[in-house]
Amino acid sequence: MVLFFGPAGAGKSVQGQILAARHGWRWLSSGQLLRDSRDPEIMEQMRLGALVSTEQTNSVISDALDRAKDIDTVILDGYPRKLDQVKWLDTVTADYGRSIKVAIVLEVPRSELESRLRVRGRVDDTMEVIENRLMVYRKEIYPILTYLTEANIRIAHIDGTGTVGAVHDRIEMELGALGISSDGSAL
Repeated sequence: MVLFFGPAGAGKSVQGQILAARHGWRWLSSGQLLRDSRDPEIMEQMRLGALVSTEQTNSVISDALDRAKDIDTVILDGYPRKLDQVKWLDTVTADYGRSIKVAIVLEVPRSELESRLRVRGRVDDTMEVIENRLMVYRKEIYPILTYLTEANIRIAHIDGTGTVGAVHDRIEMELGALGISSDGSAL
């Protein structure tokens, strides 16, 4: 399993989709899974830029992992977002026949994130919501990365600036340097 981290607008979804298409892996975006849930409570929380409850999110992720059981490698995009979520994920991965092999953190300067989000044009991408998302991301990511480090899970910080292709090449190079096979067998 590959975890993708980065604030809104960092390019997690694009990069996750490219990796999944290139290697035959499954890309699971927590944001897309939550939007697709059509749960009114979840939709309202997302509209406000708040994080959806751990229980609701874990349930959506659990269902998606169960549906992906026949896929060798799963890419989780934007999940876990809280310390209790990463702890839950770490304890249940074996139930799905998986383990977390690497966490990829896309690093993008704030000014570029704001520009990307304005262009993206989602209804929930107002400046107030963007600011809230960035604040929540910064607050939550450090405990997660600390937990992963203490659990001996590899963390790869990748420069997320430049063209989509350049960022993808950096990710592929890092996966190769970590000895993660390109056919997904190690994930």
